[in-house]
Amino acid sequence: MSWNRDSWRNFNIKQQPVYLNLEELKSVEENLSTLPPLVFAGEIRSLKKELAKATMGESFLLQGGDCAESFLKYNANSIKNMFKVILQMAVILTFAGSFPIVKVGRIAGQFAKPRSSDFEEKDGKKLPSYRGDIINDFNFDANSRIPDPNRMLKAYFQSATTLNLLRAFSRGGYANLHEIHRWNLGFVQRTDLDEKFNKLTNEITKALDFMSACGIDIKNTPVINETKLYTSHEALLLPYEEALTRVDSLTGDWYDCSAHMLWIGERTREINDAHVHFLSGVKNPIGVKVGPNVTSSEILELCDRLNPENEAGRLNLIVRMGCEKIKQNFPKILKEVKKEGRNILWSSDPMHGNTVKASNDYKTREFDKILEEVRNFFEIHKSEGTHPGGIHLEMSGENVTECTGGAFNVTEETLAKRYETQCDPRLNADQAVELAFLVANLLKDLKK
Repeated sequence: MSWNRDSWRNFNIKQQPVYLNLEELKSVEENLSTLPPLVFAGEIRSLKKELAKATMGESFLLQGGDCAESFLKYNANSIKNMFKVILQMAVILTFAGSFPIVKVGRIAGQFAKPRSSDFEEKDGKKLPSYRGDIINDFNFDANSRIPDPNRMLKAYFQSATTLNLLRAFSRGGYANLHEIHRWNLGFVQRTDLDEKFNKLTNEITKALDFMSACGIDIKNTPVINETKLYTSHEALLLPYEEALTRVDSLTGDWYDCSAHMLWIGERTREINDAHVHFLSGVKNPIGVKVGPNVTSSEILELCDRLNPENEAGRLNLIVRMGCEKIKQNFPKILKEVKKEGRNILWSSDPMHGNTVKASNDYKTREFDKILEEVRNFFEIHKSEGTHPGGIHLEMSGENVTECTGGAFNVTEETLAKRYETQCDPRLNADQAVELAFLVANLLKDLKK
């Protein structure tokens, strides 16, 4: 079947809401399709070029952000804090790990979530599952859980505002390396990480002073005064994605202008289903989450469908197997796929395969298990002679207590203190920075 932005409607589809008012849904879709694109084709092409370098082992992808963005908790400070943490992590990985970093946020569009069950039950009451603020409401009552198509419009306008702030932070002097001492967050300063980060910032300041003394005009050098942060989200709610898919006037190609990069989840990556078909027709970089049950033949089929031209920078496979299963399953897959010569950017999602329920019923993830999966991911690539290309994290810029362990020493007993996620547990800023230092050491080892 030939591709058009609405041809996905002829395919089997999973994880979609059932809207009660189809006329209202159509009206929202038509409205969205007339609104300006959130991102532009030229920006998307720039990201693809940067990801091509990561595919070849010349740079490293840092992708992170909220599990699911929220309408209720949206504010400028939360965006600024997320931006700060990504900057901190990137400078740690760049300076301590000696690698250029491609920064991609799970932000400005990460509103829809796949669920393992269509329903959830509390105190004997059964209701439709919460599927993200773009679809229904987190509150556990019947009216809140009814899918509302107008939420797509709210998600669009919040994404536009978020992008406006991110662009201002990126280019308005906030990302200037001279300001690096100001990037630290207050609660990070109370841990041993503060000493490590301050040592690193002092070294960077000395390097900048040296460059200035050599006559380099660092005040007018964009690479020092500005940064690039691209956006991404799971392309789950296809009516929203279709409405924001546009033809580029320069090339005639289709681009999904809801984000620079999109990914397909583990639950929706069936080769003949709607999500794979839809994303096969847009020119954005595409990620695919692959869990412990994936086979090498499935991966090669996905490569054929999503990247038939074998273009470097087009396809990112995000490995989410768990710290034990990755050792059992990933080496064989990597070895078999390597033989076929496919251009794949491999990145590690060490979050989803390590989710457990604490003794007090909170869903959590252990920091040590997260780190162990990342370390195993690097070691497997080293043994196969391939490139560990990136890391994909669910994290917060706030002082939340959702994942146990780390230097901040969150315990099961303290999870309730600031357990604020609407879906899955996230690393707090302290844990994210700690993980960046540990990953930097792994990157440094690649240079040896």
